[in-house]
Formats: sequence, C-alpha cells, structure tokens
Amino acid sequence: MSANAQALAESSQSVTVPFQAASVDIWDKKYRLKDLRGNPVDEDVDATYRRVARALADVEEADKQEHWYFRFLWALRHGAIPAGRITSNAGGQEYKPATSTINCTVSGTVTDSMDGILAKVHEAGLTLKAGCGIGYDFSTLRPKGAFVAGAGAITSGPLSFMDIFDRMCFTISSAGGRRGAQMATFDVGHPDVQDFIRAKREDGRLRQFNMSLLITHGFMEAVKSDDWWRLAFPVTHKQAEVEAIDLNDSEQVVWRDWPNREATDYIVDSDGRVACKVFRTIKARHLWNAIMSSTYDYAEPGFILIDQYNDMNNNWYVENIRATNPCGEQGLPPYGACLLGSVNLTQFVRNPFTEDAYFDWDEYGEVVAVFTRMLDNVVEISGLPLAEQQREIERKRRHGMGFLGLGSTLAMLRMTYGDPPSVDFTEQVSRELAETGWRTAAELAQEKGAAPIMDESFTVDDEMLRLRPEMASDGYQVGDTVPGRVLMAHYSRYMQQFPAEVTGSIAEHGARFTHHSSIAPTGTISLSLANNASNGIEPSFAHKYFRNVIREGRKSKEKVEVDSYELLAYKHFVDPQADTEAEGEHALPDYFVDTNSIQPWQHVEIQAAAQKWVDSSISKTINVPQDFDFDAFKDIYLYAYDKGLKGCTTFRFNPEAFQGVLVQDKDLKNTTYRFELDDGSVVEARGDEEVEYDGETHNAANLYDALKEGYYGRF
Repeated sequence: MSANAQALAESSQSVTVPFQAASVDIWDKKYRLKDLRGNPVDEDVDATYRRVARALADVEEADKQEHWYFRFLWALRHGAIPAGRITSNAGGQEYKPATSTINCTVSGTVTDSMDGILAKVHEAGLTLKAGCGIGYDFSTLRPKGAFVAGAGAITSGPLSFMDIFDRMCFTISSAGGRRGAQMATFDVGHPDVQDFIRAKREDGRLRQFNMSLLITHGFMEAVKSDDWWRLAFPVTHKQAEVEAIDLNDSEQVVWRDWPNREATDYIVDSDGRVACKVFRTIKARHLWNAIMSSTYDYAEPGFILIDQYNDMNNNWYVENIRATNPCGEQGLPPYGACLLGSVNLTQFVRNPFTEDAYFDWDEYGEVVAVFTRMLDNVVEISGLPLAEQQREIERKRRHGMGFLGLGSTLAMLRMTYGDPPSVDFTEQVSRELAETGWRTAAELAQEKGAAPIMDESFTVDDEMLRLRPEMASDGYQVGDTVPGRVLMAHYSRYMQQFPAEVTGSIAEHGARFTHHSSIAPTGTISLSLANNASNGIEPSFAHKYFRNVIREGRKSKEKVEVDSYELLAYKHFVDPQADTEAEGEHALPDYFVDTNSIQPWQHVEIQAAAQKWVDSSISKTINVPQDFDFDAFKDIYLYAYDKGLKGCTTFRFNPEAFQGVLVQDKDLKNTTYRFELDDGSVVEARGDEEVEYDGETHNAANLYDALKEGYYGRF
C-alpha cells in the first residue's frame, strides 16, 4: 500500500494557477520554516507540505508511517490546508521547541477574586507565548461599584481588569512573529454590559481583543416584544443574608443560568439556575439599539447566541460554553483547545467557467477522510503550554475542519453567491464534509480507540432530564449511569440528523473525537497557500483590492494589492486580458460578485445552510456599504436569530474608528485623514496617498490608524 500511496502522492504536484507574488510572500513570512538565523529550511511550498505530512505521519504506528506520510502528502497537495499553527510549527521543534500546533484556546474560568484574575493573566501569557489565541468570559466578575468584603472596598469592575489582559497581550510577541489574539465575551444580562458595549469608543483601548456579547433567547424575545430587561449578577448566601434580599421578590432577584455555580457560594434552585441580584431594569430595545449602534460604527461587539450554542453542543451533558476562540468559530469549555484546518474547495472544480464545470465530489470526500485522520493526529503533537489544556484536548480530542474558497468556487462553477443554487451547494458541501468526518470518526474509534470521554460514565440527574426530556421517555431515571458515547450519539441535537448506522456505531464503540467541524476565517492561509481564494465561507471581498499586512521592521502596516483567486483563474484559463474595469469582450461575467453586490440577508442564508452541518460554529462577516441604512442593519441580526445561527458579525467601513484588514480603493479615495504636527499645524492626505513620516513611506490610512491606536513602531 505504501508504494501505491507514494505513486498517488507524486502523481499531481503542479499548481494549476500560478501563485501571485503576495501569496508567496505571505507563505515565506508566516509559514515557511526557517532556522534561528532566518535561513529557509523549507525550500518551497511543497517542502512545507512534506514537513507537515512527516510530522503527522510519525504519530502513526511504525509500520504504517510511510503509508500515511504519502496519503497525508497527497491530501495536502489536493486542497487540505491545516491551520496556521500546524503549518508553521509541525515538524519544526528543532528550531522552535516552545511553540504549539494549536490555534485557539479558552481560558479557565476567570474567578471573581484578585488571585483568580491574576492567575489567569499568567496562564494567558504562557498561552499567547506558545502561539495560541485565547478567549475569556469576563462576565464572571462582579460589576463596577460592588462591595468586596475581603478588601473592605468596592470593585472597579470587569472592564478595568480586561485592561490588564489587553496590556499583557500587547507586550507579548506571539510565536512566529504573530501578534496575540484574544476574545472577550460578556453576558448581555450583566450590570456592566453598557460599559462593555462602549469600551472600544476610546482610542487604543482593548485593541488586543475581539469582543462579543453572549446573547440569550430571553433577551431576544424581550427585544421582539418590547419588554423590560433586568441587569443582574449572582448573589451569594452571605450577601443575601447581609443585604436582606428577598429571593421570592422578582424585582430584587432573577433566576438565570450562570457558569461556575458549583465552585462559588451562589444560591442555586432545583433547575440549576442561579439567584441574581437585580441592579437595574431597562427596556430591552434600548439596550438592543446601543448594541447595534456600536456594531454599526465599530464592528463590535459581535453576536453569540449562546443558548443555541449550548443546546446544539455534542458535549451538552458535560459542558457549559461561555467563551470562544478569538474569531468565534470555536465555542470551548474552560481550558478548551481546538486545532483547525480547512479544505480548499477551488481544488475540486473541473472545467472551470465552462458549461461543463462541475465539482469533483469523490475526490473531495477522499480528501476530507484523509484530512480528518491528519487533524486527529495533531492532538499528539499539540504542545499546549498548560497541563489543564493538554488534559482537556486529550479527553475530548475535538478539532474543527472547515472549508475555504466558497466564493471563488461558486464563481468557477458559474454560480452567483447568495442565489438559491449557491445556498444548495453550500449545504451539500457542508453535509458531505460532516458525514464523511463522522464516518471516519467511527472507523478511527475502532482502529485507535475512542476519545476517553466516550467511555466515561455520567450519572443522570434532574438537569440532564430537563435538557433532554426524551431520555425519560426512553426509560432513564435519576441516578442511572450512561456512557458518554450514548449521550452524544443518541441525545445530541446535532448528531440526531445523521444516518442510524453512524450514530449506532458511535453509541456502541464511540467516536475518535467529540467535534469535527467549524468554519474559520482563514485570512492569511487563504491569501498564501490558497493563492487568495476567498476566505472561509465568504464571497471574495473584491477582485482587486488591498490587504493591510504587518511587516517586521515597519512602523505601520503595509498596503499590498492582490487579485482574487477566481480572477487569476479566469485570466489563466479563459481571458488573459480580463479585468474588473474592462468592458465588452474582456469584461468579467455577472457571476463575479463581491461583498459590494451581495445583500446582507443572502449572507445569512449561506451561513444558515452551512450551520446545519457544522457542529461548532462559523466565523463569518457580513460586509455592508458605508451608507447602509441603520434600521435595515439592525434587521440583519434579527434575521440571523430567526434562522437559528450561533453567531453573527458585520463590518461597515468607518475611517474614524479603525482601518480594516481588507480595504477597497474607493473607500480610501473617498476618505481624508488629518494629521496634527508637533507645531500645531495640520496636514491632510487622502487615504490612498503615500506620505513620508519618520524616515519611512506610509499609506496615509495605515499611518493614521497606527498613530491613533498606539501601534506605531510596534510592528
């Protein structure tokens, strides 16, 4: 078999569409292995593939390593792209032994004490240093002005402690020259939620964070019905006694789901809900408008429908998700970590741009199956810095496989992103990835053993029966013990949609992992190894545009012009003179759409089609024009809620707020930036102009952003 695998791996090594210079440059800067003096170890992109394939194949039994090396190499050459930490670090321990192959983690619960907070700062620093992004739920911290009995003082609130994490991340240079990435989540019912919403209106504050609100069904229904909304925080037994709080008075106390209830002296009812002291009551729509206004102007906070997340979680019986990785596609429990990878859909298009264009479903399924084994092997070489993180990933072995290049692929198939045929294709490609992945999970469990949690026994309690009443119908009672594999296979809302032979096998033998899929944003992976195929599930931002990239030694970001993959492919296969500005015979076909021509509701339809078959979540950004109507903007989020999404994010260009990673030329040309010099004089420059400052030439928009946000000279 090894000889056949080798022949297969070596049968197709050529790149059908030549790489553009920007793609090669990003690969060289971010993913090419180099020695301690900066000399390349990877000779070319294929050498990067060979290094990664070897590192992951070496996890296999000795007599199978060569076979799987060539199978993994074949998959890498045919569209399997491990996430950035795997691609840059796997097989590179000789040169950077302290790095991890894991992209994303979640902090342990940030407990409401000075010791607990500072311990998490320390753990986060070690995590970021290893190259992993990290997310935290800060709504576990009591609100500003609350009394701290031990200190005999009042607390400054969660936002002030977030500033500590922000400065720590700013100081630490993440592995491989990559800036640290953090996500802060916050409960929409926390008394300081309005401060959280407004936080990024201050120049330079909390810029090392993405920020998202944990939105509940209760809040969304209160918005729809124009009801009141209580801002509250858990009360302890001692506090209730000292403050004479009447637990039966709904004006004083509201009962809610809350994390970490077992480790704290909170008051818990028979349904597992925590008594929360009401600090104030406001109109839900008033808070909703504040959230939407901030999102409209600053693209944050994001929108995580946390009840939907937990209800659809495969580990529903043992996890309470409250935080996500920095881009939101992985909701994780305390100390959770997830390794990521994406399949480049453009590599399966045959006869692109012709009436005979089709998608090679057979090869796609084969790549997904091999790639699933590859990603599972990453657990053994994860290199996570904290013992708690290592235990968590070894117990559940979750990973997140997704895809990239959807927008580019649709164009090559002559489909228009957002139209009904493209929605159907999105669901089909997501379903094929999911079904192949779970069949492979069942096979690997029988070959290598199931994830340890599958063989653990869990005691049925009242809360479990409340969450899954069908268990009682099946004869389960409080006190019974059930294996994790049965609780996942038969009672996961997500797993119930798969064929009985798959779930039956998992119930009997377990699965190799608890989670298989998520769709990440894939920014630099798409630009480099996928030759600027569209990011993740997105359409192409534009077909000629600029990316702002960090360059070592430069004092501001550099503006780099790039073409979309579908434009490169069209010029390569159809018309070398095709151009976005061309008319007549050299004009691009109508199906060459971008974010300017796609309606927001179409983005939601695409995301909903994929979400049905994605067991974690999806990082997706709905780009809207600068002049998009605010009331219509708010409706996007209501529509996303009604469609059952787990999250939603939008972006509207706002030069006064910040400079985005992806920039269209027209936005820069239409924006004037004002620079005030030391002598009080003012210099104005158009966003796309180059200006001389501090001995360097800068794009005016990027210089303005770096100076305003305090980044200047830090790159």
